[in-house]
Amino acid sequence: MKEEITNINLSSIISPDGIVLRWPRKKEEKLAVLDYLITKFEAGVEYKEIQVNMILKKWHSFGDHALLRRELYDNFYMDRNPEKGIYWVQKNNSPKK
Repeated sequence: MKEEITNINLSSIISPDGIVLRWPRKKEEKLAVLDYLITKFEAGVEYKEIQVNMILKKWHSFGDHALLRRELYDNFYMDRNPEKGIYWVQKNNSPKK
């Protein structure tokens, strides 16, 4: 199970209406943003890459949905089948330290 991220103020990163405004530099803040973004996906559902992109585009404003998609995958929030272009939420999220 992923570690709980605590004591991180995301008010300068996530707007009051829930839009990620920028990609943070600090690893702890990045993981907190990924913790937030993964809540926009439903466990047990398979998403086509274009669907993942559309969801991420809706929830950020800095224009790099591919970065967010890669970070979700690289940090074990999502898994994928590259041959089919399908993504899904990992059952036991465990971000890299």
